[in-house]
Amino acid sequence: MERDTADETALELLVHGVGGTTPAAMLGDPRTVRVSGDDTAAVYRRADDADAEERPEDYRGKPVPEAYVWCNLTSGNGSRALWLLLLPFMVVNLAHWMRPNAHRRTRTVRAYGLLVRLVGLSLTVLLVAAACEVALDLVAWQCAGTHACAEGRSWLGFLSVDSHGHGGWWSQPGRRLALAATVPAALIGLLWYLSHRTWGAYESQQPLPHQPDPEEEAPTNALGRPGFWYGRRLVARLRAAHTAAGLLTVAAAVGTSAARFDRGSGGPVLLDVLGRILDGALVVGTGIVVWVVCRRGRSESTVDRTLDRTLVRLLPAAALALLLLTFLYAGWSRPEWRSHGRLPGDETFGGIVLVQGAVVVALAVVAHAIHRRARDSRAALRGLGGPATAMLACALGGVMSGGVSQRVADWLDGSGTPGAGGTIEGPPVLLSWQASVIPPLLIVVAAVCAVLAQRTIRLKRRETATVATDYPGEPEDPARTSRIAGTRARAALTDQAPMIIGAVSTVTLLLGAGALIGAWATHQVPGQAAQGTYDIVEGAAQTAQALGSWLIGLGFILFVTWGRRAYRDASARRTIGILWDVGTFWPRAAHPFAPPCYAERAVPDLTWRMATWTRATGGRLVLSGHSQGSVLAAAAAWQLHPTVRRRVALLTYGSPLERLYGRWFPAHFGPAALGALHRQVDCWRNLHRTTDPIGGPVRLPGEEGPQVDHPALKDPLAYGRTEQHPLPAPILGHSDYQADPVFAEERARLLARLRPEVPGPRPDGEPAAPQGSSGKSSS
Repeated sequence: MERDTADETALELLVHGVGGTTPAAMLGDPRTVRVSGDDTAAVYRRADDADAEERPEDYRGKPVPEAYVWCNLTSGNGSRALWLLLLPFMVVNLAHWMRPNAHRRTRTVRAYGLLVRLVGLSLTVLLVAAACEVALDLVAWQCAGTHACAEGRSWLGFLSVDSHGHGGWWSQPGRRLALAATVPAALIGLLWYLSHRTWGAYESQQPLPHQPDPEEEAPTNALGRPGFWYGRRLVARLRAAHTAAGLLTVAAAVGTSAARFDRGSGGPVLLDVLGRILDGALVVGTGIVVWVVCRRGRSESTVDRTLDRTLVRLLPAAALALLLLTFLYAGWSRPEWRSHGRLPGDETFGGIVLVQGAVVVALAVVAHAIHRRARDSRAALRGLGGPATAMLACALGGVMSGGVSQRVADWLDGSGTPGAGGTIEGPPVLLSWQASVIPPLLIVVAAVCAVLAQRTIRLKRRETATVATDYPGEPEDPARTSRIAGTRARAALTDQAPMIIGAVSTVTLLLGAGALIGAWATHQVPGQAAQGTYDIVEGAAQTAQALGSWLIGLGFILFVTWGRRAYRDASARRTIGILWDVGTFWPRAAHPFAPPCYAERAVPDLTWRMATWTRATGGRLVLSGHSQGSVLAAAAAWQLHPTVRRRVALLTYGSPLERLYGRWFPAHFGPAALGALHRQVDCWRNLHRTTDPIGGPVRLPGEEGPQVDHPALKDPLAYGRTEQHPLPAPILGHSDYQADPVFAEERARLLARLRPEVPGPRPDGEPAAPQGSSGKSSS
């Protein structure tokens, strides 16, 4: 019996990669129409294909191309550049997902997530402490309390004291601190607002409803669980805890200074008692915040729509009330109180650094224990990628906080040098020690880069001999050969990233420990601490201190300048958007103030589109993903109902699924997970090039490997000038995979393997549901 033409309907759903693109570029037609979606993310077709399902006879032997455009989720308007300031939060959130693969080790997995959340909490405290250092210590305490510093700044006039130590109502130290504390409090409010606004736009997207399939086992990979892309409950809890932690940090900076004066001055007993009560309340509040962070992780087995409304509302409100009470307490008149020296910043920042180092070491121990039970030779740093990344997040937080403090101190001090005879004491000594370790760290980085450069040169020599065999019979062109071999060698540098990150994180941990010990042991900046020692030691310490201070300041200035340029320049904003495309794929599981996870919108979009289209038509569907789009495609395929997933073909190209995600995120994209995906979809083909620095083969073991990975595509398509390529063919690298004839051939093979389903009846106007399901088709 002849099959109905509607059964021949085929769809190719294109998903672009990092950096974004336009529907016209993806579909090769300037006339496109939006099929579904909004201005943020949508599905587009060519105008001529808008009613393709009604004209199946026009599409025999070819699929209907459809483009899912998601670039505005990450690289849309200029405000995205402001997320640069939250880079440490994004990095520590990545560390959560870098856990090694575990086989039913629930306790160690929970311990891993708990430790990463504690590192994230410490970064929030560090950011707020840095804001308090600038606003409270440097400005309100040191500069406003020093006549020589404040006399040239009219905006500090109402806070400052004269040469005799007298001033107005606001000049008392407690009142100055309370007023200045509104700056870090406002910063916390801004972070809360950004997190809450994006929470409604991303985490609150409804995933595809999951119906249990009695023939299908429960998904072993977390990416296939119903609640994986719906994390609003955890984000709400963490947002409340981190907001409260920030407010308590500000309250501690204001209240403990006043309480210390009351205990040492022999003042009114009432103030002394109030100070002790507030200190106790701060301790209790800190314990509650830590308990909330430790108490609950992600819920992925079901779509958890519950919100802990009492906790989410009460915890920040109680912390805010305590902060206001602290303001009243600190603002009480204390005529004898004078500000001198520094606020106790060394103890604060030293404690944060000590806690961060201890937690990162504990995280490394847990990660090693997990990896040891299920070894994965492809896992980055032998399962220690997460702890190394968490260490880098702490280092970024330290550089940013130290850079702000030192630059503000230099500006307030004028021509003087803070802490060395200037008008103010300057930032805590520990920050100077941390800046001083940057030059030796850069020396280590330079050494690692030199080793990589040497390896690249050797690899280029080997590739030079290989190029000739890839293009037999071509007249030799040394310049062309060198260019191709150099591109291949540089593309291979991506595989050396674990060595760089491992070396930098290890050296950072050791140098950070040395800086902490030096600051606590000497209570002096490195240049002063080295005086009287060997000349070479003294010179090195002074050079490291001066150079480190300038480097940390220069780095912060470049960081801010880059963000400002990105806000104004669309091309720079596109570059930053690429960083977010890679860094914000994962949900916010460790830090609620990290940039939002675009996949919590993109993955449900793709699953809804595939499920509804296959239900309505019963047709064949090829999910075609490039670069980061291939990761979204794989995540969406895992979320499909098994009967739908078995009728979908997967075509990936320039894909980092194994090269990046499989190595750095082995628990979710390791060999077992990718092998299961290959068996669950109808068919899968992956295209890659040796000149591609991002994409690579999937490398499944055994016979599954050749079934998925096509041999490396030839790039460039022609070595010299030919009849088909009269002009020199470009080296494509990571882009334009559709230009290779192999792309169309493999897509046609995938469509030929797929078997269309007969649409079922449509009761009550519902979309048609396919009858039966297709298993793996033979080649």
